[in-house]
Amino acid sequence: MYIKRALEPVVARYSEHFKIVVLTGPRQAGKTTMLRHLAKEEKEHTGVERAFVSLDNTAVCMAARTDPALFLQRYRPPVRIDEIQKAPELLPYIKLAADSEERNGQFWLTGSQPLHLMKEVSESLAGRAGIVEMLGLSNAELAGVESEPFEATTDYYVRRIRQMPAFGVHEAFERMTAGSLPGIRAIPPEMRPAAYESYVETYIMRDIRGLAQVADELKFRRFMAACAALTSKPVVYAELARLADIDEKTAKSWLSLLVSSYLVKILEPYSNNLLKRLSKQPVMHFVDVGLAAYLSGWDGAGTLELGAMSGMAFESYAFSEVYKSFSNAGRRPPLWFFRTNDRKEIDLLLERNGTVYPLEVKKSATPVAGDAKNFGALDGLADEGVPRELAALKREVGMGAIICMADDAYPVSSRAWAMPLWAI
Repeated sequence: MYIKRALEPVVARYSEHFKIVVLTGPRQAGKTTMLRHLAKEEKEHTGVERAFVSLDNTAVCMAARTDPALFLQRYRPPVRIDEIQKAPELLPYIKLAADSEERNGQFWLTGSQPLHLMKEVSESLAGRAGIVEMLGLSNAELAGVESEPFEATTDYYVRRIRQMPAFGVHEAFERMTAGSLPGIRAIPPEMRPAAYESYVETYIMRDIRGLAQVADELKFRRFMAACAALTSKPVVYAELARLADIDEKTAKSWLSLLVSSYLVKILEPYSNNLLKRLSKQPVMHFVDVGLAAYLSGWDGAGTLELGAMSGMAFESYAFSEVYKSFSNAGRRPPLWFFRTNDRKEIDLLLERNGTVYPLEVKKSATPVAGDAKNFGALDGLADEGVPRELAALKREVGMGAIICMADDAYPVSSRAWAMPLWAI
């Protein structure tokens, strides 16, 4: 059964204003399925059938790379082309074809490897392409509720509480282990480990081979497992290198491969000269917690919920839902990680319109005022005694939130509200 995706209106709007729409994201996130659905709707409304071709087909890909001009004579716009990064030779010809007509929405392209794709797009399709990132299913999509970007406001909290169906902590972990990839979610729980293993071997390892020379694939698997076990933690290359038995330079390179494959998101540290002694370590999050649980050896919701990785998985799950609330609206998530050198941490920092909003993630169903104890570390941003030359760096500190498993949204202190994860 097709699940309506939040990005459908975004892609449709981009198609009205750009000649080329590029849809990027991890393998099996549903990019092709959504575009097939949109193409069907397009045909019903306009009578025009959009051609389709996948460059995963080796013979087709070879034809595209060998003679791109002839290839585009065979697949004339409007057309959707899957895995465009496999034939970057096509992009200059797509540019010429797009420029030869005034119509928008001529080309729909998908890609799962931005390491190559974004460079080619920026060079060949500048000003012609609208780029959209599509990740796995969000809670809002699974519930059939309209998605909207996270806002640290009481209006947003109350509105989402009324719209979204509630679920408890055990169901939260069931959703984590089920993952966010539509195909894997659709099969019985006992089959998901096999499905994830197939996903790793069929897609991840194959794509990694295409991105870089990985001399020892066994060590790369060990490296992925190490990253998965440390999801939601600050990136320490020396530790990753030790766990995978590689050097730090290789650890940095391999982590960039996981980011380029949309498996991991790096949350950059917040920086502002009004605050001293801030940590410069980023944090990594697996976008699909089900994949992280599989790679690190947790084979079910019950064991993950009670195990040592429980809090880390919950934090990455919360991060991914907040992140997707923005990416599903076609917006870049304005999110940061905050940590001082004396270890005062805030899991997420949302910055919008000159105001920062601290967000803490707790697995608890009953958050307390102490959960927001580190929010005061931001007070220096709004200090009235800021020198004039630094005035542009001032920020208001807004009401924060404790993202948790409460059954309602309510204030827990003068600094923060409790916001249920299920309502995002």
